Amino acid sequence: MVLKFISAAMGLVLLAATSALAQPYKLLTASDFQGIPHRTNFSAVAYTNCSISYSYNVSRIRGVFQLDFKVSMVMNKQLSWIDKSAIKSPEMMAEVLKHEQGHYAIAYLQQQEVLRTFGRTQFGRDYNMVARQIFDRIDKKYQAMNDNYERETNHMQNRVQQANWDRYLARCLEYIPPIVASN
Repeated sequence: MVLKFISAAMGLVLLAATSALAQPYKLLTASDFQGIPHRTNFSAVAYTNCSISYSYNVSRIRGVFQLDFKVSMVMNKQLSWIDKSAIKSPEMMAEVLKHEQGHYAIAYLQQQEVLRTFGRTQFGRDYNMVARQIFDRIDKKYQAMNDNYERETNHMQNRVQQANWDRYLARCLEYIPPIVASN
């Protein structure tokens, strides 16, 4: 998973508003993986590359400055790949897609948490630094989650742990808190 940020704005900020600029959560298919497979020091059969970025604009409404965030999560299809020569059956493809869905779900959960956190934060003059700290803190949390997912499932080889993670991520997605912008 690759994460990045983009930011640009100026002005005094008292309130924050958020909006999502992202593809909606979706179930992955083999056609989402258009990159060229890479040979690495481990025998990966697939790789999912997602980017999360944010930007914001400052506006003045009735004497109050607002920070309008846009938080984007995109699956980079040209950087995501499946080594189809390693896929031996339709069942194996389904397992690979389910595992890669977990990486996608983790990126999506991160984007949603960034949106919620930005939306409930009141920013002052140090808004640029505070926004970056929020993003970095949440990014670190989800990088650790993604690393744990890969290690505990042993790249989907540990079927018991994969099933545990599948249930956990499904619950996280089902009970994701709504995004409420502060205005």
